[in-house]
Amino acid sequence: MTTLIAHRSLIDHVATVELTNPPDNFFSVAMLEALATTLEVLDDDDDCRAVLLCAEGKNFCAGADFSAGGPTDIGALYHAAVRLFRTRKPIVAAVQGAAVGGGLGLALAADFRIAAPEARFSANFARLGLHQGFGVSVTLPRVVGQQHAAAMLYTARRVPATDALAMGLVDRVVPAEELRQAALALAGEIATAAPLAVESIRATMRAGLADAVAAATDHELAEQTRLRETRDFVEGARATAERRTPHFERR
Repeated sequence: MTTLIAHRSLIDHVATVELTNPPDNFFSVAMLEALATTLEVLDDDDDCRAVLLCAEGKNFCAGADFSAGGPTDIGALYHAAVRLFRTRKPIVAAVQGAAVGGGLGLALAADFRIAAPEARFSANFARLGLHQGFGVSVTLPRVVGQQHAAAMLYTARRVPATDALAMGLVDRVVPAEELRQAALALAGEIATAAPLAVESIRATMRAGLADAVAAATDHELAEQTRLRETRDFVEGARATAERRTPHFERR
């Protein structure tokens, strides 16, 4: 069985957690459950003070694999996603390539995002004929503001790293060869601060976020379930798998 998550040993109180389903690291229930479990284990490890979240391969996480039909148990997937938001240790994500759809949602679960110049971010749900998911309804406006979030969601446009930096979606853009080291440096800087204070501050800064994401995913799931019955969704998923422009009919 393919290992979907690799957890490397702690170095200077920073744990490296890596998605290992290259080249695209398409998300699945199994991957998110494994990631949530790994982070929960690290919560109970007093030697861990921060987490570097990274990915093997071309893309950080290219969302759902619609060439394979996409995920089937969305409820279980979102339950696992909410678990990510309930963990306590600060997370720095190193983002290369695509963070698309649910992959964008995963990147937004982190406290900070360091990106390579080639990184691109997309809330591509409308292009699929779907409502957004993974709690993006809450997390995206929280990070970039309502107007930027609305533009990303309505247009499903790809946002390059430089634009993502300008809108606050990422915290820093560095050359690809320096990406992990830069993200590790930020995680290491966090790890030098008093761990009890950092966890307390983080809990205050993210107060209510996990509950808001849980409520949002309930609504998102209901809307996605409704829209999955439309011909526009069938066309959007097919066009995405075939890498062509979709033709929507409003039905």
